[in-house]
Amino acid sequence: MKLTIGRIDKADFKEFLLFDIDVKIDSGAYTSSIHCSDIKEVSIKDENFIKFTLLDSQHPFYNNKEYITKNYAIKLVKSSNGIAQKRYLIETEIFIFNTSHPIHLTLSKRKNMKFPVLLGRKFLNKQFLIDTSRTNVSHKQKQKNQ
Repeated sequence: MKLTIGRIDKADFKEFLLFDIDVKIDSGAYTSSIHCSDIKEVSIKDENFIKFTLLDSQHPFYNNKEYITKNYAIKLVKSSNGIAQKRYLIETEIFIFNTSHPIHLTLSKRKNMKFPVLLGRKFLNKQFLIDTSRTNVSHKQKQKNQ
């Protein structure tokens, strides 16, 4: 049975110590993304890694912590205006509706966007129905259970 999610919500990314972070549900986007700054590919002892800092200094949840992983891919993402952009793709866990789900996130500079996390169709398909008249469905459920 699919869960109903609204147009916006809050989610946790425990691996990154981000809790109750704003997410926008975007059925027009194929991939999900998270706002990062200082994204760079580096080579350490002949192995490639991706280094990044989540959010930016203006965001209230910014912690200036640099993350590094060798588990990443490079993906070509086409924006709604048709411009293709190379992005790094990581896999992590999102905690929403009191359950942890695997999710692939592209690392992108979303500084001028209201929501630092965007949930796209690849994550939403087969799990959720979207009701655009509702908001914070998962977050309200989480608060009830606390």
